[in-house]
Amino acid sequence: MDERRKHPRFKLKVPVEIAVESNDIPLRTATSDLSLEGCYIESMFPFPVGTNLELKLQTESTLLILAVVVTSDPQVGNGYKFTRMLPEDIEELARFIEAAKEAE
Repeated sequence: MDERRKHPRFKLKVPVEIAVESNDIPLRTATSDLSLEGCYIESMFPFPVGTNLELKLQTESTLLILAVVVTSDPQVGNGYKFTRMLPEDIEELARFIEAAKEAE
């Protein structure tokens, strides 16, 4: 398998809200895996590759993340690459992933 990721992904179901410019109503779902630089979200109706959107990831607090769709698997879901996060949100996500890893 071609491993292009700098950070390992972990099977973590974390509540997330997806906001897209073209839709006023956010989509509420959960991640199926998560890393410091991206996530995968299962969806019957995935977004096209290149779609920019805003994610609100619910850890101990709400993390605001700008992301772009990098993979689109019909009737399966999307891979997202995080493109912008506040430094404190990056730290919070790192702590959250570390705690989840230790709990395994």
